Amino acid sequence: MLNVENELNKLGLTLPEVSTPGGNYVSVNIRNQIVYVAIQFPILNEKYLYQGRLGVDLSTEDGYKAMEICALNVIAQVNAKVGFNKIDGLNHMDAYFQAGGDWDESPKVVNGASDLFVKVLGDAGRHSRAIFGVDKLPRNFSVGLTTSFTLK
Repeated sequence: MLNVENELNKLGLTLPEVSTPGGNYVSVNIRNQIVYVAIQFPILNEKYLYQGRLGVDLSTEDGYKAMEICALNVIAQVNAKVGFNKIDGLNHMDAYFQAGGDWDESPKVVNGASDLFVKVLGDAGRHSRAIFGVDKLPRNFSVGLTTSFTLK
């Protein structure tokens, strides 16, 4: 059985505190065999990180780290609300970013989440993805991430 905390420890990471929704929704919603995780931002134990626009206020490397934190928050949500012993795998993720000017390195940034999911979940972490540039994200976060998983 996959122990995500052990896999994270090997990478020098720990599960963050699970954040609570900022509106009238749930952070994890299960419909039939699909687990939907609401948008997660680069928040680490209630501290807002990586705020601003990629290519203006933040580098591509900063964006990669920010997206990794988003993925870490997804893992924390699923671990707390469902348990990875019940998860078959990650289906899909939608990544959002806000950038300025001619910055166009979003695939490199989104790899921060993709890489972490594969490192921690192995083949169960392989997924499809879509990337969306947006004008503004809440709290001026540089990135956000939504995901869906399939239950066993």
